[in-house]
Amino acid sequence: MLTLYYGLLKGLHDGFLIITINSIGCAIEAFYLIVFLIYAPGKVRIYTIKLVVLFNVGASGLILLSTSFVGKASQRLNVVGWICAVFSVCVFAAPLSIMRQVIKTKSVEYMPFALSFCLTLSAIMWFFYGLLLSDYFIASPNILGFLFGIAQMILYLVFKNSKKEALPEFKLHEMPPNDTVPTTAVQEAIGNTATSERNDVVVTVV
Repeated sequence: MLTLYYGLLKGLHDGFLIITINSIGCAIEAFYLIVFLIYAPGKVRIYTIKLVVLFNVGASGLILLSTSFVGKASQRLNVVGWICAVFSVCVFAAPLSIMRQVIKTKSVEYMPFALSFCLTLSAIMWFFYGLLLSDYFIASPNILGFLFGIAQMILYLVFKNSKKEALPEFKLHEMPPNDTVPTTAVQEAIGNTATSERNDVVVTVV
């Protein structure tokens, strides 16, 4: 949204690609949020709505309002450009937590290679776009995006064949009729409380 605002300040001639691409991006992200809010649990839904209101309405609205008081158009463009650059750096730094999880768990389950590759390619293209137009508010943050994208792909290649540590297997054989299945070991493995009454019970937790 902020980059879209930045493109509008540049004007349709200089900011056409920024306006069109970020308009599509806003629409797609809005669709993602709607789908997430439909299927998210109650507490998560409320928390997400608070974040959306805080950042998309509160922070963005405050930035739009405060920068509107900047007199000259060129100064307003520079102020918004710096703000966009800072938020872009935050976006590119966000995957650090995922990279830390990959190193800790030795699993790339939540860091698909295709996403890292496309983000890296996008950062490269936007870097050269900003560089060729001498728009360093666009070019500079994408240097960081390129570096983090390369780091993610390297991590993926390192850990793609690593297997997550499996939970121990528990088997309870030949339980007496109408007896309750002991669940202590099962609870330790899956964190749930469950009992069942069956004849000749065989319980396997993998």
